Formats: sequence, C-alpha cells, structure tokens
Amino acid sequence: MQKAYKLHGVHRHYDWGGDEFIPNLMKVNNETKKPFAEYWMGAHVSAPALIETKEGNVSINEFGSIPYLFKVLDVAKMLSIQVHPTKENAIIGFELEQQAGIPIDAPNRNYKDQNHKPEIMVALSDFWLLHGFLAPELLAERLQAFSCFHSLLNHFDGADYQGLYQFFMQLPSQAADKILKPLIIEAVAAVKNGEVDKSHPHWWANKYYNGVVPESNIDKGIFSIYILNIVSVKKHQAVFQGAGLLHAYLEGQNIELMANSDNVLRGGFTPKHIDIDELLKHVNFAPTYPEVLLGDNINDNETIYPCPVQDFGLSKIVLKGTESYTINSLHIEMLLVIEGEVDIDGQVFKAGEVAMVKPLQEISLLGIQPSLLFKSFVP
Repeated sequence: MQKAYKLHGVHRHYDWGGDEFIPNLMKVNNETKKPFAEYWMGAHVSAPALIETKEGNVSINEFGSIPYLFKVLDVAKMLSIQVHPTKENAIIGFELEQQAGIPIDAPNRNYKDQNHKPEIMVALSDFWLLHGFLAPELLAERLQAFSCFHSLLNHFDGADYQGLYQFFMQLPSQAADKILKPLIIEAVAAVKNGEVDKSHPHWWANKYYNGVVPESNIDKGIFSIYILNIVSVKKHQAVFQGAGLLHAYLEGQNIELMANSDNVLRGGFTPKHIDIDELLKHVNFAPTYPEVLLGDNINDNETIYPCPVQDFGLSKIVLKGTESYTINSLHIEMLLVIEGEVDIDGQVFKAGEVAMVKPLQEISLLGIQPSLLFKSFVP
C-alpha cells in the first residue's frame, strides 16, 4: 500500500515576491522574471494542492481535511502591516459580510473564511520582520527621539497603545503627511549617508519608498515601522505570531505554517483593501517582547518548534548522509525537502519537492545525500 505521495502546490505571483529563490529551489524556469512570492501546500479552497497518484493528479481534499496551510515565501518587498482575528471574531466577521452580500472574492472583503490564522515562520535566510509593539519605555524613547513625533507623546501617555495607534491611523492624510514627510526626508538622508542599518526604522522607511520622498498621501504604515519591534531572525530560527499581533514581513525567505485561513486585516504597505476601523477592533494593544525560537531537539535528527495551538506543528529533520530516519504519522503530514535528496517510502524526492504522508503510517526516510526537510503535522 502506498504511504507517501508527491504533492504539487500552487505558486502565488504577488508583486512583493522575488524572482529567483522559489524558481531556483523548485527548478522552475523564470526567464520572464515573474514574481514568485508564495508556494502554497495545503487544502485552502482558493488554492488546493494536487496529489500525484497512479490514476493521475487529484485534489488533496480527497485524502481528508487538513487544518493547516504550509507555505514557502520569498519576501523581496515589504508586506502589508497586518493582524489576524481570533477564531470567534473570524466567524462573526465572515457571517456579517455574508449577510451584507459581499462576494467572497470581492476586493473589499475582509473575511475569506471562518478560521483564525495563527502562524509560525522559520527563516531560510537572514530574515527581518515587524513584530508587535515596542516595550513602553522604548516606544516613549522613540517618540521623543524624532521631533515630528513630539505631538503624539500625549496620546501615548506612558503606555496607551490604543490611544496612540488609533489617533494616528484615523488622522486625515494631510495631517499624517505633516508628521511622516519630515521623517522620510530624514530617513532617505540617513541611508544615503550610511548612518543606519537594518536594525533602524529609517532603513525600512527608505526602502519602502526606494529613496524617493513622496509629495503627499504617504502610507500610514510608515508609522508602524517606528513603533513596532524590528526583529532579525537567523537561518532556521523561528517566530510564532498569534491573533491580534500587529506585524509585517520586511525581507528574506522563509517557510510559514498557519491555520487553514486567508483572513488578513491590513493597515498599510499594500494596494489591497485597508479597513482601519475593522483593523482596530482586532489589534492587541499591549507591548510584545519578541521570542526567537531555536527549536527543541527531540533526537539527533529532528528538532521541533513549539507551536501553542492545536491546528499544526512543525519540525526540522536533518539527515547527515546516507542515514535513515523513521517517522510515524498521526494525521496527514507533509515533508518539504529544502536541501539534498531523500528516499521517502521508496520514492526519490529532491530539493523543492514535497511528500504528503497519509495518516497512521510508519515511513522510512533514507538520505541519498545530506538533506534538510521540514515536516508539517497535527499535534
């Protein structure tokens, strides 16, 4: 009986994606330099993966339900400032939009499904992201450090995250421009003169506008760069992000595992729908103290990344050479080969290929050469 199958995911060509990393990983010709932003491996209704069988390719849904969505990302341009709802709020928001008659694929639709979207990412390169509000003393120092922010100090008043963020995000464009334009002028000059690096918000404000100061209608997402934690994640380190956490990916490549949802509420850095009032309902207005996860070694071959949810789990498997390693699946699992070449239950999988493992199977992994895999599973 066949236990493992080759999985063919779906490429997403969003304009923020790079044009080399995913094509190189998956041996896809990209002479036209099309952006390859994401590779989806899952059963989401908008892009279900196909499974290779002896009878032909079939939808992954024919093998059972999968509560998670597995992805590879290449972040060349900054992603939107965003937050994800809780499961309870996703159900409420989805039903309200259904009752309002907003089509599921409408550009002004906030809720694409009724699920929450907690997520964990593991860096495949040096990776940078915005991750939750700065600690109160750091945020107060940040507002004090830039003269254009001094008018906002009273709105923060020591630790009023909601008062500060809500006031700024609801400012008319002209009023926001008066604060942000001098900031971007300073940022562009600082980068040009080599005064800052990627740990400084000026770096990312300059990157977003590519060194050119806009005349007006400045994206309010710029403000978030200065009040959120800028986090550097090294290769194979991880970060977990739950509901309500304001965040944005800035640069790099990673794998991402999340609940099977596409619910995103956006607050800047995107041509997509932005609904500030809806966003504000779901933000956790509290400081975040970033935790970069190294993973816990469960044996010499496998390292598991802690995920405080029931929807998914993630581990890294290293085969040092022609050694074998056995796994036992409880539910549908996926094995993404990032490096090397592996025999999985009698089939050869090369870098960029994915194996789907059926539930309740004992599977042998045999390294044909030194290999690195990531395994998605249900705890």
